[in-house]
Amino acid sequence: MGGDVSFARHRQSAEAFSAQTLCARILERHRDSVRVQKTRLAVANLARIINATLTLSNRQGFHATTLRQLAEASGLSMGGLYTYIDSKQMLLSMILGEVAATASEVLNAPPDDVRKDARRHLDWIIATHIRMSEAMQPWFVFAFMEAKSFPSAERQRAVDMEATTEKIIADVIRQGVTSGSFATDQVALTASLIKPLLQDWYVKRAKYRRRGTSIDSYIDAVGAFVGAALSNKMRGGGRTRLKQVAQL
Repeated sequence: MGGDVSFARHRQSAEAFSAQTLCARILERHRDSVRVQKTRLAVANLARIINATLTLSNRQGFHATTLRQLAEASGLSMGGLYTYIDSKQMLLSMILGEVAATASEVLNAPPDDVRKDARRHLDWIIATHIRMSEAMQPWFVFAFMEAKSFPSAERQRAVDMEATTEKIIADVIRQGVTSGSFATDQVALTASLIKPLLQDWYVKRAKYRRRGTSIDSYIDAVGAFVGAALSNKMRGGGRTRLKQVAQL
């Protein structure tokens, strides 16, 4: 666990979320399956394969993408491709596994001083998730947009990934309710309403680009919106505010 925390805290720069770094992690988890011993070469080619997968999936969907197309797009022969993956399902497992691991490890490793204050902690989760999804935008979009066409096991993994993020948010809200920082009697529902606000940044990027909305502006707006909904200044209005949020 200590290693995960150290790794997560190290991953606060954009470079830490690069394809090379993410694929090095994938290689660690799939070392027994990847039949290339030279680490640098294996990471570089995994990055080429996964970048090609994300690009083709965005264009035509993962289900319609063939291994031959992936080989051509990544610049590898079919034999070369098979030294890294033996099927599309394995490739899918690699991508979803890295998105899930990254989100869980990073969101579960706030600075110690932030962890002690529920308001700061929730603001930190909002900002960290949005910045992480910005750095990994093709990966997050893939996991979100393609989920319906995944095989059942991978589809469940995508559902579990979303549930894990909601639980992290809910635990912080519950802490805030206990300490008197937040007012709501619908902790789980509130967490589930916050999650789509985080997803909207990477799913509807074109909309915010047209509006000239910067990532900092979006983070501030979501934080202010959530903070107002959970404000303890009007305790009796907690349920009313939650219903108002749900109607937006």
